[in-house]
Amino acid sequence: MTGSIWASSAYRMALGTDRKAARVGDLLTIVLVERTIAEKAASQTGQRNAQRTIDLTGLPQTDAFERALSGGSESSFEGRGATQQSNRLSGEFTVTVTDVLANGTLRVAGDRRLWLTRGEEQVQLTGLVRPEDVGPDNRVLSTRVADAVIRYAGTGEVAAQARQGWFARFFDRITPY
Repeated sequence: MTGSIWASSAYRMALGTDRKAARVGDLLTIVLVERTIAEKAASQTGQRNAQRTIDLTGLPQTDAFERALSGGSESSFEGRGATQQSNRLSGEFTVTVTDVLANGTLRVAGDRRLWLTRGEEQVQLTGLVRPEDVGPDNRVLSTRVADAVIRYAGTGEVAAQARQGWFARFFDRITPY
């Protein structure tokens, strides 16, 4: 009824309840607090020596004959590698509840695109949220999203400058050292 204090929508709330996201189509704000640091180092050393000598007693022994029947080989290898990476993603954006599982867990998905003068930035997130992790203001820390897939990508001049050129990438693939 128009003008009534009681809403006639299908989304009625009982007096004294909060409006936490719990249904398909509800909105949640994800607070991005991602930080990863990874380091890896590897080192390997190898060395091999071999010496062969054949002794044929009773045959005439000359220097040329002994050199022909003896031999040796030697090889050595040393390799080192190291990598270090650090990432940080902060901010917040709103996602939609796309499914409610049988146990009440919320499947969420969202996409935010920001067009800037020199390019585009995009953040996508999918994952599962437990209802008890949803705050009274419908906010959830990204560290509380299970099976989270967070994709952050950018295009434009700045992103292009941060990427190695195609010619250098080509030679990185075919060069054995």
